[in-house]
Amino acid sequence: MKTSINDNKLSKRLRRKTGQAIQDFQMIGEGERVMVCISGGKDSFTLLDILKRLRQRAPISFTLRAVHLDQNQPGFPVEILREYLETTGVPFDVIDEDTYSIVKRVIPEGKTMCGLCSRLRRGILYRYAREHGMTRIALGHHRDDMIETLFLNMFYGGQLKSMPPKLLSDDGTNVVIRPLAYCTEADITDYSRLREFPLIPCNLCGSQDHLQRQAIKKMLAGWEESRPGRMASIFRSLTRVAPSQLADRNLFDFAALDSHQKFSQWLPEGVSQHPAGSDSIEPLERTV
Repeated sequence: MKTSINDNKLSKRLRRKTGQAIQDFQMIGEGERVMVCISGGKDSFTLLDILKRLRQRAPISFTLRAVHLDQNQPGFPVEILREYLETTGVPFDVIDEDTYSIVKRVIPEGKTMCGLCSRLRRGILYRYAREHGMTRIALGHHRDDMIETLFLNMFYGGQLKSMPPKLLSDDGTNVVIRPLAYCTEADITDYSRLREFPLIPCNLCGSQDHLQRQAIKKMLAGWEESRPGRMASIFRSLTRVAPSQLADRNLFDFAALDSHQKFSQWLPEGVSQHPAGSDSIEPLERTV
């Protein structure tokens, strides 16, 4: 496969950004056993390829194991995936769990399947990691995924949160990392074409055009087209949070700003107190 100067620059840029994210968030340390989750899409293929290349020059020693969860989706060419993984030189496992039937049985036709599908998949992969002594679970989410998730949570969940580059699972037994956190989807798409990965689309939920994430992706693409650099600016905002400039009383102690005064309840006459975040103020009942 011939590579051009631009191709080499792309490869170096992805390795540099991935290495920077690993360093900034201390994702991988000496002796880590990293489980790379492979879905068959461009992101996870790129993640495995970049980590394999970084490991050759890394100042520390760590191991990689690729893991694919075969959810028994009809027509999914798992053998193509298996054949590719055999060429990588990275040890791998294919877990056979029929979550497809569960999702189809539980979720009504036409409804979004992603939520249940991801929960089942996450539980199976977490269990595998524990049982096989994996110390890190690496996912292929990139910068654009994190930005999209930020707006999804704001628009549909009423929360200001995204995908963290590194997190501890709810059960406290697994550390999840996203080494591609600084990489753009455009670069990953170009790299997957360059490397000729055998991309396998997810037809279980990806064909549902009404998905909220697709609407957010379209909105952000329009913003970037009209004002190039906006996506980079939004991502920088995730790394430069000013708690005192928001309104979360659990995140910042606003009461302490007046610590020299005795705090007292103060409400405008004729209204009742509501929890923080309430959108309405109801009048008190008046007695005559």
